Formats: sequence, C-alpha cells, structure tokens
Amino acid sequence: MDFPMSEIVERRIIFISFTLLLSFHLYGQNWDVDLANAINPRNPSSGYWRTTSNSAYVLGTGVPICLLLTGVLTRDTVLERKSRVIVGSVLVELVISEGLKYAINRERPGDKYPGIIFPYNHSTHGYSFPSGHSSLAFSVAASVSLAYKKWYITAPAYIWATTVGYSRIYLGVHYPSDVLAGAAIGIGSAFLSSWLNRRFFCGKSSKFVL
Repeated sequence: MDFPMSEIVERRIIFISFTLLLSFHLYGQNWDVDLANAINPRNPSSGYWRTTSNSAYVLGTGVPICLLLTGVLTRDTVLERKSRVIVGSVLVELVISEGLKYAINRERPGDKYPGIIFPYNHSTHGYSFPSGHSSLAFSVAASVSLAYKKWYITAPAYIWATTVGYSRIYLGVHYPSDVLAGAAIGIGSAFLSSWLNRRFFCGKSSKFVL
C-alpha cells in the first residue's frame, strides 16, 4: 500500500520520537538537561518566542473550532467531517498528555535546575512531561495535514508546530524529551482520531478518506 508523503513523514516523526525517548531512559537524562541548557539563553525574555509559545493554544483551539463552525453553518459535510477529526485529535491528545503529566509528575527544568536553566516565568506551575503545548501543536498540524494533503499546508503546519516545541525549551519550561513526547502524542492522536472518524462516522463502505 502506498502512503502519501505527509503520512510517511508523520510516521517517521513518531518512530524517531519514541526511539529518542527510549534512548533517554536507557542512557540517563544528561543529554536532556545538557540540550535544554544549551538552548535556554539564561534570560529568555524574547517576545517572539513567548508569542510563538502562546500561539499553540490560540491556533490550536481557534483553527478546529472555526473549521467546524464553518462546516456546520455552510452545511459543507466534507469540511465538517475533516474538522471533526481535528477537534477529536485535540481532545484525544489533551486527555493523554494531561493524564501522563499527573501520572509521571516530572518537575519542570527551571524548578529542578534553578541555577542552570532559567524559566521565563518563575510562577510557572504544573508538570513537565509531556509538553502540552507541543502535543496540541503537533496534533493540529498532523490532523490538518491528514485532512488537506498538500505540501503548502503540511510544511507550514509542521514548521509552526516545531517552533512551538522549540520555544518551550528556549523558555526553560520543558526538556527536549518533553517536546518529543508531545510531538509523538499529538501525531498519534491525529491518526487515532482519523481512524475513529472513519470507523464510526463514515461507515465501512464510505470512500471518504482523510
């Protein structure tokens, strides 16, 4: 079976993410801390990276809702189905990422290494693993890419998601492994949401493919 290029890329991202995470558990966390320390600028006051980080929740919730409302109001069944997959992907990644946060209880790097890694906001709360911003951004990027298999949509979507992940390390609130896990969860959630939509909403005989 031939897979679209976007799907091949997404599968490779998941594989690479889990491979690196396995390496992290096998060989310790020194690389994780060292890389976070190298990316963190000690005084992460850049407005650009803060805006990029915040865009995860602005676009991550705005895009699915706008597409779904547009599909419903215009009675565009194809758009409605595609947007339903994107919304479902966001909901799945939210449950998984938040569940893992409270199950693992990993301290944020700025809290565990206050003299090495400096968070942009010392009042940050919550746990570090996985990165919720990254999982949300990659969930939207992957589900949009599955819905619209065009390189000029897929490329910007993944570039945006990658910059969101980088911004979380730059701002001192996540380790690289948190971001990798978030990316894998986000992309996996998109595939799961797509499969569930085809399985339960499109019917077995439907030729509608995301």
